[in-house]
Amino acid sequence: MENLIGLDEEKLKSSFIELVRRTSSVLPDDVVAKIKEYQAKEKVGTRAASALDTIMENIKLAEDGSRPICQDTGTVIFDIYHPLGLRQSALETIIRSAVADATANHYLRPNVVDPLTGMSKFDNNGVGHPAIYLKQWDEDYLKVALVLKGGGCENVGTQYSLPNTGLKAGRDLDGIKKVCLDAVVKAQGRGCAPGVLGIGIGGDRAQGYTLSKKQLHRKLDDKNENPDLAELEEWLVEKANTLGIGPMGFGGGTTLLAVKAALMDRIPASYYVSVTYMCWAYRRRFMTVKNGNVEFD
Repeated sequence: MENLIGLDEEKLKSSFIELVRRTSSVLPDDVVAKIKEYQAKEKVGTRAASALDTIMENIKLAEDGSRPICQDTGTVIFDIYHPLGLRQSALETIIRSAVADATANHYLRPNVVDPLTGMSKFDNNGVGHPAIYLKQWDEDYLKVALVLKGGGCENVGTQYSLPNTGLKAGRDLDGIKKVCLDAVVKAQGRGCAPGVLGIGIGGDRAQGYTLSKKQLHRKLDDKNENPDLAELEEWLVEKANTLGIGPMGFGGGTTLLAVKAALMDRIPASYYVSVTYMCWAYRRRFMTVKNGNVEFD
């Protein structure tokens, strides 16, 4: 492994621990900027304004103290792109060890439990957790994308099959808008609004959800290259913020911070729209390792 990326296993493990720490305690600049943008728009003295003020204070305290932004440190999800020759099993072992140490250092809470017994896996290592998705690519460096996804927002994610007669949603852009807006209405404040929607259009059930979650790697201020999807993203943010749900469901004009959508081909019989909801604690970070150098973003 050291010959491929210039870093021995112990230093790579330390880098993964630091990645978890940063992700857990420091929100990305684009997320903080977007929350501040909407904070300035809420009427002073309202519950919505107070909620956003509290959120901003929480962000500062977490960063200053290297403490988790939220007590629910969520599902730990790694998307990893690695060069040819790097042994995946060795990399997974390093990641699991790093997650255990990060938990011991209180960057993560021991969240993982057995689904039948409810017994805790105190080091956050269990069957399927952390979630590690490994993909070989043609580059000569390692790239890691980490998302910590809280359970509250995960619980309000959903998937629709079009057409949806109840919502009068057909197999078109208008139908996609209707079901996505319905997801926001049903979430109310339970997803820890203001949130971000990741939308996957097409694929099968599993691929659609995966596609929607991968949208959480995008910057909030980027613009979709597909003009139809760009229009969808902008429309949903504007429309959702007229619903009066607001931060934590307290009312106001800040229900969504952003929407990120992507599509993949489907078979004629199936038309899925998968919606992943991410809370305001938008814990997303990247790490690259090349020639022994580690960079965090």
